[in-house]
Amino acid sequence: MSKLIQRYSDQERLRHWATAIAFVLAALSGLAFFHPALYWLVNLFGGGPWTRILHPFLGVAMFVSFAFAMRAYWHHNRLTDADRQWLRQWRDVLANNEDKLPEVGRYNGGQKAIFWVMVVCTITLIVTGVIFWRPYFAYYFPIDLVRLATLLHAIAATVMIIGVIVHVYAAIWVKGSLRAMTRGTVSDAWARKYHAAWHREIGR
Repeated sequence: MSKLIQRYSDQERLRHWATAIAFVLAALSGLAFFHPALYWLVNLFGGGPWTRILHPFLGVAMFVSFAFAMRAYWHHNRLTDADRQWLRQWRDVLANNEDKLPEVGRYNGGQKAIFWVMVVCTITLIVTGVIFWRPYFAYYFPIDLVRLATLLHAIAATVMIIGVIVHVYAAIWVKGSLRAMTRGTVSDAWARKYHAAWHREIGR
């Protein structure tokens, strides 16, 4: 049996799952107002008025939680030439031809791209959300700006939801990845196969 390597600490996993829970609750409460066909989701939060009240606070909780992740991981997610090459070889990625891909560090090009999409979307969501947050802030802004903020908020939320779906799918698709966020460890073989440069960096 391959020996185990620690990939995430308890604190890192706690931060990840706190952000994930806040995202799911914010997404569900937001989708309830996105389209009439989804309005039934308000029943998960105690009805329409409570959903409207809770949604922005859930969004703030998600932003605060993710802000800690941004601070902790941004330097691991700077795109390199190897990452750009990895992204250009997306066909080899989908075909699991790891031997044809550039060596990957702690995160691959796809993970880094998703990270920065999340950063941009999260900042957009918090800024636009504050602008049309009634009854606290919306009345301080011109109505045209409030309308634009509402549109940008919906676009950023849609992109973020798609990004999270891709993130979850990739974690399930690459066997052994889920263990990193549930137990904090990965096998030595997994690290050597999918993140060879990181594997070498930590002296394995």
